[in-house]
Amino acid sequence: MATGQRSHIGRLGEIAQVAARHGFGYLIDGRRRDDAVDGGPTARGRHLREMLDELGPTFVKFGQLLSTRPDIVPPDIIAELRSLQDDVRPFPFEDVERVIREELGQPIERLFLEFDEVPLASASIGQVHRAILPNNRRVAVKVQRPNAPATIESDIQLLDQAARLVVERVRALDFVDTRELVDEFARSIRQELDYRLEARNAETFHHNFAGHPHVAVPRVYWSYTRVRVLTLEYLEGVQLADLELDAWPLEQRRRLAYLVADTWMTMIFRHGFFHGDPHPANILVLTPERIGLVDFGLAGRLTDRDLSKLTRLFIDAINENVEVLPKRLAELGVRYPREREQEFIAELHAVYARYYGASLREIDPMQVFREAFALIYRMNLRLPTRYVLLDKAIATVGSVGADLYPDFNVFEVARPYARSLMLERFTPQRVLRRANREAWQLANIARELPYQLHDTLEQVRDGQIEVGFVHKGLDEFMHKLDVLANRLVIALIVTGGLIGSSLIGIFSTAGPQIFGVNAISVVGFIVSGVLGMWLLWGVVRSGRL
Repeated sequence: MATGQRSHIGRLGEIAQVAARHGFGYLIDGRRRDDAVDGGPTARGRHLREMLDELGPTFVKFGQLLSTRPDIVPPDIIAELRSLQDDVRPFPFEDVERVIREELGQPIERLFLEFDEVPLASASIGQVHRAILPNNRRVAVKVQRPNAPATIESDIQLLDQAARLVVERVRALDFVDTRELVDEFARSIRQELDYRLEARNAETFHHNFAGHPHVAVPRVYWSYTRVRVLTLEYLEGVQLADLELDAWPLEQRRRLAYLVADTWMTMIFRHGFFHGDPHPANILVLTPERIGLVDFGLAGRLTDRDLSKLTRLFIDAINENVEVLPKRLAELGVRYPREREQEFIAELHAVYARYYGASLREIDPMQVFREAFALIYRMNLRLPTRYVLLDKAIATVGSVGADLYPDFNVFEVARPYARSLMLERFTPQRVLRRANREAWQLANIARELPYQLHDTLEQVRDGQIEVGFVHKGLDEFMHKLDVLANRLVIALIVTGGLIGSSLIGIFSTAGPQIFGVNAISVVGFIVSGVLGMWLLWGVVRSGRL
């Protein structure tokens, strides 16, 4: 047995032991899911979070992915998984030096005037060090772990095997394609291995907030950035997660909460490009009136068409046009079982009934998000990734704001942006621009139509297109037709037998006779008579005389 296979088997054994220790032994011994976790549903999220945390960084990141999938993960588990932190032990400085030398082509002492050996932060893929460039600019250098790609690929293989195990053992999760979920995670984390993607995101945010008086985004130093090294401007501030809130006046905390929310609403409704993880550790407080953003690995993008569809959804939602909301959601790419559409509408009516007559200030945004997640899970809705990321970002901003200021309401911040967006959507210039774009699209369709028709006819001619018909009620008709045909055949046989027997009896003088009639003719009369009586009995029994 190869060393790699032995290590995989050993790691799988370790995963099984950790799973059993945290109450997920049903994956191994086949127990019912309801009896598997001690403490019932209220404790299962905590057990899962603790298990993933113990299994290591890749599994922590997988848990973070699960926290963005309210379509397959219950709300109580999502709430627990969102507290997972990608924080691991730093790797040796010798490895940092080696990675920088391999990526940038020169040793650290030639590239930087100063380079702190102690990292500012450490995560599963890399860690961040403070440094000073030859031009005296202070920078934050993110360096990837030397063995990160190999470790991640190994863990992805283990997750794939675990997904197979879930498919085989956990019937309660038949509605989840766990293999597809692992594939989605693999694509996501492999992208994070290329720091140039994060650098491009950072550059876009830096451009969008250039000159903003209250928001700072670090600039990218491209000459010091490669696949495994990312160099950004250093922002001097305190992480929002480390802020001593008791030392801040309530009014300052309120302004800070609304500043954070306003920043994300600007990204979503103005730029169409938003930071996907507004976690308190990714927000720096530079001054009481200014914040800085870091960690740009996760970003969401909304096109002009996405915003138009969201606007239509918002208009119907505030006008309580519940009946058309499933259609609006379908336009956004939300998938749900069509046979459950009426149940979906009934659930939406129930949500509206709970908040009917309440002002925006009286509504708890986090409760609304919890109900939305519960509905998504109950109806097994499938959301496009960009909207799941948007929902997660708004929910996280709402939670961060509520931690800073108890009376914070993220909907109050979003409302003027949404109203402004609605007005902008229907200005004459925007309407004319959309009409022009759609006219071009229709013109292209009309131009392509003859060619598409020609291609279709060629496929029909070559037998490449098969047409299938689905009929209803045709089986019974075919059965009756078969009976009629059989009776007609028997009637013809009877008629032919009688005529043939009569001719034989008249013209045949040789051969055996019965009562002076040819024996063959007598047999023919008897057979024809029996068949005729059987046919008559069938007609009488059918009641169709």
